[in-house]
Amino acid sequence: MTDPIVAMRGIRKEFPGVVALDDVDFHIERGEIHALMGENGAGKSTLIKILTGMYRADAGEIRLDGGIVEPRSVFHMQSLGLSTIYQEINLVPNMSVCQNIALAREKTGPLRKIDWREARDRAGRALARLGLDIDVDKPLNRFSTAEQQMVAIARALSFDCKAVVMDEPTSSLNEGEIAALFALIRSLREGGMTFLFVSHKLREVFELCDSVTVLRDGGLVGRRPVGELDQYSLVSMMIGRDASEVVRARRSAGVATGARKICSLEGVRGGMRVRGLTFDIAEGEILGLAGLLGSGRTETLRMLFGADRPDAGVIRVDGVEAHFAMPRDAIRRHFAFCPEDRKVEGIMPSMSVADNIAVTSIRELSWKGIVSLPRKLALAREYIGKLNIKASSPLQPIRNMSGGNQQKAILARWLATRPRLLLLDEPTRGIDVGAKAEILDLVRRLAADGMSVLMVSSEWEELIQTCDRILVYRDGTNVASLEGDAMTEDAVIAAIAGGH
Repeated sequence: MTDPIVAMRGIRKEFPGVVALDDVDFHIERGEIHALMGENGAGKSTLIKILTGMYRADAGEIRLDGGIVEPRSVFHMQSLGLSTIYQEINLVPNMSVCQNIALAREKTGPLRKIDWREARDRAGRALARLGLDIDVDKPLNRFSTAEQQMVAIARALSFDCKAVVMDEPTSSLNEGEIAALFALIRSLREGGMTFLFVSHKLREVFELCDSVTVLRDGGLVGRRPVGELDQYSLVSMMIGRDASEVVRARRSAGVATGARKICSLEGVRGGMRVRGLTFDIAEGEILGLAGLLGSGRTETLRMLFGADRPDAGVIRVDGVEAHFAMPRDAIRRHFAFCPEDRKVEGIMPSMSVADNIAVTSIRELSWKGIVSLPRKLALAREYIGKLNIKASSPLQPIRNMSGGNQQKAILARWLATRPRLLLLDEPTRGIDVGAKAEILDLVRRLAADGMSVLMVSSEWEELIQTCDRILVYRDGTNVASLEGDAMTEDAVIAAIAGGH
């Protein structure tokens, strides 16, 4: 028996008022793809940050390749052979793709000048391994989020590494890009490389991984071969109760017969991706938008919220033509928008949970221009309770909360405005199965109370289980409308592929 490539013993980490990890043992065998699972707040991110040098453990021992290490920084661990790919892209957007891949590892030639020809060749080879052919001299911010994520992956794999930590690496990728990434991971595993894979997508864990470690509430639940588990048993380990409690049948309430249309689009076009949309949404309806990356789903929500303006077509609210020059106009019509990227466009990370929830209600909480702190805290406590947000107090910085609780706080912000139409862009991306079930159950309850919901999700089964109707997008227009028993994954795929 050889030593594990990574071994962590008795790891403990405390933050003010919170024990994030309590005496956790964790290891990864050489040449395996190992999954780390748990609900949001279970301690996964803290364990990874300790392993990769972002945090220091309060107690415990870490071994890498058989030797004891004390991680000092991410660069220190990279120099020892541990490379990391984060869910949030941590590259420099205004630098070129080549510069990002070569960053901090530039090779110099005569007169200590950087050998950019060699750097371009190295960047091209790294991207080619992922099947990506792009201009490496263009700034990173000229590319889509998915392409930027592939660049981050290429950079991490370009290190001379023994093990790779991948934290939600597929969150911004489409099915084809995920397939290419998984094929590369398997190929590198056959060559002896080791992977730690963190994902909230159970299907990916069962498709790719050899074994899994589960954390819950900062403690170790267990380590098991993936082949010995099914999805129900894995979810039960994660949540500490029978998985049937979080499994929901398809929404059965439906839209009331004759429900009035609160919003409609007719021939709407805009930008490069929306090429003609015609549909309406009724009061109390959950309408899902399915389609591939770049099909125009997000752009639809942005136009309905006034973040982008359509080039042609008509948007009507309550039967009357509406013009949203900016989000303020949509908010006045009681529209609300939870964006796809909660880190960049959703939360204000340096501010408290209370500030993040209250930001859309400042006018109601103020008197003569001064915000009432007691009223702000009361509003925050009300929605912390209603949405079961796990926070040590309303004054806790939101950046210290798990992704699922951040998403609930963004929802609370908009629910406090009592919206008529809630626009949700990937509301469950990057959150665990328990928080996902809570959010989807909340969406159903809101619709039952009369709120309309327009929801984008890349997980089609999620739309099938939650929505009254699904619109399928292809090439910037809606090509099919599915409801009832016609809402199946096969029907969605057929519509996207050009079938009926």
